[in-house]
Amino acid sequence: MTTQDRPVAAPAAIDQEKLDAFMGSFVGDLGAAATTALVLIGDKLGLYRAMADSVPVTSAQLAERTGTRERYVREWLCQQAASGYVEYDAADGTFRLPPEQAMALADEDSPAFIPGAFQLVAAMVKDEPAITERFRTGEGFGWHEHHHDLFAGTERFFRPGYLGNLLTSWIPALDGVQAKLEAGIRVADIGCGHGASAIIMAKAFPNSTFVGSDYHEASIEAARRAAERAGVADRVSFEVAGAHDMRGGPFDLVCVFDALHDMGDPVGAARSVRRQLADNGAWMVVEPFAGDAVEDNLNPVGRIFYAGSTMLCTPASLSQDVGLALGAQAGQQRLTAVLAEAGFSRVRRAAETPFNLVLEVRP
Repeated sequence: MTTQDRPVAAPAAIDQEKLDAFMGSFVGDLGAAATTALVLIGDKLGLYRAMADSVPVTSAQLAERTGTRERYVREWLCQQAASGYVEYDAADGTFRLPPEQAMALADEDSPAFIPGAFQLVAAMVKDEPAITERFRTGEGFGWHEHHHDLFAGTERFFRPGYLGNLLTSWIPALDGVQAKLEAGIRVADIGCGHGASAIIMAKAFPNSTFVGSDYHEASIEAARRAAERAGVADRVSFEVAGAHDMRGGPFDLVCVFDALHDMGDPVGAARSVRRQLADNGAWMVVEPFAGDAVEDNLNPVGRIFYAGSTMLCTPASLSQDVGLALGAQAGQQRLTAVLAEAGFSRVRRAAETPFNLVLEVRP
């Protein structure tokens, strides 16, 4: 039966209050979506950084500071004020970036930095036609096929979380691992992207050595440059390799940050980790936070991750061999089953944040 052949159902009765509430939510969503481009403009042109001192400025003063045109800046500032990103003083016509917003919008080394999230969202929108076609064909869409903004946006989106949690809570939550890192061990970071996690660890633990790997060559090149800038290239190296091509072990610690669910064959990747893991070694698996049932994830965080999973994670897995397509909301129970199938017998939730599950995995 075609769509045209289907009988037309009688229209359901409309609850006006529910419709009004939904439309109110829609206005908020549309405003947030429309703000994406303006946040990217503010980030790229240094508008936020020029306001980071939280001193009120006029649009003319901000334009002069940033080498931009006042008329554009004025409109941008008004939209940012309507969004609650900056404050407006009607008495003297000035705009101010409060210190809390400055922490989130102007400081790339802040654990609250957010422009990378908008950059990632913009990349998803740019690749929408390709993903729409995959809905029709069922084919995958490789990570490397996405718009280049995705790679930088992903690093800038996840790096703040790593800055805020990796050294202060995640590593300390692993049994005996911090002391080993301080003494000096070998660490592998699989699916490292631009290398943020490996570089953070290398700076904190100078006696240890780190090897990051990713199949995406352009990301590995970016990671190498980042290591040079950070002054840790003597103890962290990066190589182009897929998870199944892991070599150079044994490693005392293996890390996979927000990447296991993207893999086409996570069981095979886990088996590779097991072969390269040292006796008494540990594997830290960091994954997007999720409950085990769909209804557990129908919340603001799940909304974000299901969107990313639809546009990025599931297509990436489907583009690879096996194509298990765990998705970004797999949950601990499903992840544990994958790890058990690969031969790991001990899986423990070591830590969590509103955005991440941290699992300690051992043979």
